[in-house]
Amino acid sequence: MADKAWKKRERQVARWFGVQRVPGSGCDAKYGRTSASDSTHGVLFVEVKLRKKHTVVTLWDAVKVKAKQEGKRPVVALAEGGRPGFWLVMHCNDAEAVLWERLEVLYGSAAADRARGCMGNSK
Repeated sequence: MADKAWKKRERQVARWFGVQRVPGSGCDAKYGRTSASDSTHGVLFVEVKLRKKHTVVTLWDAVKVKAKQEGKRPVVALAEGGRPGFWLVMHCNDAEAVLWERLEVLYGSAAADRARGCMGNSK
């Protein structure tokens, strides 16, 4: 019997983080966990939602067109009044590049370049 699409997506996301999907809404005793997370990650609580359409992804698609015209990577920052900070929406394929940009802000370009070199990555 074919796997359900949402299970496949949970498995894909878990693999991206180097862990496994937790069956049974994240409470399967097989893994000895009581977490409701969709993965076995020890630090991140991962929740996967598969929908035909997400409004924020529609916004991201529009931003992607503009970003491509400028040769940039699309990142959508969401904020709510009265709440500190913001949420970042990006495609998983852009996460590494976004991380390098953040490392440059935090530690300077020389440190980010050294980290890239250690990991065998380039801009």
